[in-house]
Amino acid sequence: MDHAASTLDGHAPWADLEVVVPTDRDHASVVALVECALVELTHEAVGAVFVSRQVGRSTRTQYVAADDVGEQFQKRHFDDRLGWHETTVPRGTVRDELIAQLTQSPSTTAEQLGERAAGEPDTFVVKPVRDLRTP
Repeated sequence: MDHAASTLDGHAPWADLEVVVPTDRDHASVVALVECALVELTHEAVGAVFVSRQVGRSTRTQYVAADDVGEQFQKRHFDDRLGWHETTVPRGTVRDELIAQLTQSPSTTAEQLGERAAGEPDTFVVKPVRDLRTP
């Protein structure tokens, strides 16, 4: 059974929290999106995932609430060259990291080479914890 809340139309409120980076959103919109994501992470069984793709390399950073009040989060970072690393970080760190990731421009290396790894952009999405890739 899915424990995530849904709206009257059966659509989970976090289901539309997805962004392709670079985004054309203004800074205030990115901050609002991150704040919304943090609320959903605290109240639902969901995690935030930022995937960065560069030529010859990809990284995946997952954030999942580590407590019921949303002050601590598990940060799971996967680098296809280095493997998984997990730490616990405070909410403010997660907020700052997500804002920085969502407001970044494409990788300078990728721009110089005129390509992105696998032709895919960086992405940010909120999805059920059960769907997160784990080590």
